[in-house]
Amino acid sequence: MSGGGADVSGAEAGTVLIRIRSAMPWLRPAEKRIAQTFLDSPAQAANLSIAQVAAVCDTSTTSVVRFYKRMGYAHYKDFQIDLTREVTREEIATSDLTEMSGDIDRNDTLEEIVAKVAMNEKLSIADTARTLDTHALGRAVALVRAARRVDSFGAGAGSLVGLDLQQKLTRIGSTVINWPDPHSAWTSAATLDEHCVAVAISHSGATVDTVHFLTVARKAGAATIAITNFPRSPLAAAADVVLTTAARETRFRSGAFGSRIAQLMVVDCLFTAVAQASYDESMNALRSTYTVVHTRDPQMSPPGAP
Repeated sequence: MSGGGADVSGAEAGTVLIRIRSAMPWLRPAEKRIAQTFLDSPAQAANLSIAQVAAVCDTSTTSVVRFYKRMGYAHYKDFQIDLTREVTREEIATSDLTEMSGDIDRNDTLEEIVAKVAMNEKLSIADTARTLDTHALGRAVALVRAARRVDSFGAGAGSLVGLDLQQKLTRIGSTVINWPDPHSAWTSAATLDEHCVAVAISHSGATVDTVHFLTVARKAGAATIAITNFPRSPLAAAADVVLTTAARETRFRSGAFGSRIAQLMVVDCLFTAVAQASYDESMNALRSTYTVVHTRDPQMSPPGAP
């Protein structure tokens, strides 16, 4: 990062916009207003002086200084340079999409909705790919490969991601259970042991039911993996391995657009790496599972079946 500033308040590695999004839940009210200004219009905000940012956000220059130092910068100029660089990168990355920015508005046309959703999801995937810790991913792969059983749980959209993980790993012979409700997840987590792995999915990392699932699993002796957008969240604190997404959410549907697509990408990376580590066995399993689904012995069909 430019400026060589201290990593104040635990700002994580990655682009400046990713660090701002990750820090949002723990910022003070004035700092949140500043952060939102840079997230809403980064190109315009990057050209503002400290005094101008303070005026726009109805706060003091001291708050602006505190904010950019929390992001890990010793000097405001370095913060501006990195912000401008990131804006340019995003413009290049999305040059093939219809020019569209901002949150979904009540007056948007269907064309504008499609453009904005596509923009957010493409950038969520790109940012996650750039910031996903491959060392942590390698640890997660080793844990899943060695596990006697893998249990997964997530609330809401996270449950769908857990189901996708179950479906993929089951196809290569892993024993995986995705729990549909918290009570079932908790009771199962309490029966796990050191030969098991618990995977929890939560965009915010603060969903109480999901945090409790991972806490119970860890207490029982299982290895724990968290997939979350916020590496300083309670869920991350309960995990042995944290796989961090860098999703972009709209205020219209927080926790369901960019987060889900980014989480599914992490699951795909985890599954692919697990399968590759046992390449021959995995390919045989994939062929067998494909065959049993796409071909059927008529003698095995139930009476009356076509």
